[in-house]
Amino acid sequence: MLSERINAKLHCLFVLVLSLFSVPLFAQDMMRHVDLTSPDMVEAEMTREELLSLLASTKKGEVPDLSSKRLSGLDLSNVDFKSANLRSARFNNTNLSGADLSGVNLDIAWMMKANLENANLSRASLFSTQIQGSNLKRANLTEARVVANLSHSDLQGANFTHANLAADMRNQSMGLMRAVMRSANLDNTNFTDAKVARSDLEFASLRSANLSNADFALTALAGADFEGASVKGLILDGADLESTRLLQLKFADEIIGIDTAKNLDEAIRD
Repeated sequence: MLSERINAKLHCLFVLVLSLFSVPLFAQDMMRHVDLTSPDMVEAEMTREELLSLLASTKKGEVPDLSSKRLSGLDLSNVDFKSANLRSARFNNTNLSGADLSGVNLDIAWMMKANLENANLSRASLFSTQIQGSNLKRANLTEARVVANLSHSDLQGANFTHANLAADMRNQSMGLMRAVMRSANLDNTNFTDAKVARSDLEFASLRSANLSNADFALTALAGADFEGASVKGLILDGADLESTRLLQLKFADEIIGIDTAKNLDEAIRD
C-alpha cells in the first residue's frame, strides 16, 4: 500500500511537471498548487555522510540508484555521483557546487534554487527538470540533454557545447516539451554546435555568448539580449525576434535564416 501511494504521488508530480512546459499561464497557475515548503520539498532523508557511504559501497560497473531521494538543503559540494540514477530526486536549495554529475539521470528532478556553480553535468539527462532560480555559473553541460525549466537562473559562463535543448517533438500529445530559460542570465555562455530549436529564451541575457553554429530555429527570443555575441553560423529561421537586442554582434553577416525570422523589423539592431 505504501509503495502504491508513493507511485501515485510521483505520477501526480510527473503530470504537473509536464504541464509546466506547455501553456505558460496554465503552468504558472499550477505552480500555485505546489507546496514548495512541504517536507517532501525541503527536507533530506539522509546526511552527506550517509550519501557518501552509499556511493562508496557501489560496486564497479553498477549505477547508484538514488531515484526519488529527498536531498534538499544538504551540502553536497564536490560529491562524485558516479553517473547515478537521480530521477525524481529533490535537490531544492542544495549545495552541489563542484559536484560531478556527469552522465546522471536527473529527469523529473526538483533543483529549485540549487547551487550548481562549477558542477559537471556533461552528458546528463535533464528532462522535465525544475531548476528555476538556481546558480549554474560555469557549469559544464556539454552534450547534455536539457529539456528543463531554468527560468531566472544564473548560468554565466556555462558550457552548452553540443548540448541538446531542442523541443522533444515526440511528446506533442503532452504539450510542447522544451527548454525554458526565461529571464535567465546566459552571459558569456558557450552554445557552440548546440541544438536549441523551439526553446523559450524570452528576456534572457546572452551578452558576449558564443553561439557559433548553434540552432536557434523557431526559438522564442522576444526581449532577449545578444549584445556582443559571436554568431557565426547561428541559425535563426523562424525565431521570434520581437524587441531582441542584436547589437555589436561578431560575424553578424554569417547568421543563417535571419531573413525568415519573425518580427525582425521590431528587433533592435545596429
